[in-house]
Amino acid sequence: MRALLQRVLRAEVSVDGRTTGKIGKGLLVLLGVMEGDTEAEAHYLADRICGLRIFEDEKQKMNKSVLDVDGEVLAVSQFTLAADVSHGRRPSFIAAAKPGCAQTLYQCFVDETSKLLNKPVPTGVFGADMKVALINDGPVTIWLDTEELRKKHDNP
Repeated sequence: MRALLQRVLRAEVSVDGRTTGKIGKGLLVLLGVMEGDTEAEAHYLADRICGLRIFEDEKQKMNKSVLDVDGEVLAVSQFTLAADVSHGRRPSFIAAAKPGCAQTLYQCFVDETSKLLNKPVPTGVFGADMKVALINDGPVTIWLDTEELRKKHDNP
């Protein structure tokens, strides 16, 4: 799984002009599910994101997590994070999980994140053409890839 996190003051996602998810202070998570991803990775990524210390403390140091600041998470599925642009000029999305599997794992991530935060996680609409608006805070933008995280975890 690949996730692009943006620390936000607020964010919202809409489909056909209708808002489907909206948050205040917290994290916008754009999530791409890759072929071969598992529920264990969805749980791992949710835990990692909820515990990531990218919010400032009283000394302006990034020492607090979204949990520590009672923040929110907005999760938006984004298969284009699976893009391979290493050949030619047209991205290949062959590494993206098939829609049925991707939707199941995306929902698993949303459910686990909601459980960890102890609050609902608003979302977009899986597979829809969505519009995302946000106010990036910092700006702070972080890239997470479970494949890279697994490699580091397995080989400290």
